[in-house]
Amino acid sequence: MFDESQQLDVFPTVVDLKRIDPSLNMRRFYRMSVQPDLFGGVSLVREWGRIGFRGQMLIEQHDDEGRAVNALMKLSAMKKRRGYRLLGER
Repeated sequence: MFDESQQLDVFPTVVDLKRIDPSLNMRRFYRMSVQPDLFGGVSLVREWGRIGFRGQMLIEQHDDEGRAVNALMKLSAMKKRRGYRLLGER
């Protein structure tokens, strides 16, 4: 029948963005991932900083995976408007 292990995710749960502008000496990354927490909820983990350095981290708690994915998509769109690109894009 239907094998769930081969099902593809429609909505991303991990997004890796970068913004590189040599004229401004700018080399930034922004990483977001949706992860289950220990209390039955879901967390949106956000990491950002200069490429090659540790950076900062913020964890947002959400009631369910749908709300966490919506927050991820909204933040991803905002970052793309500010000049960030998906890792691997030129």
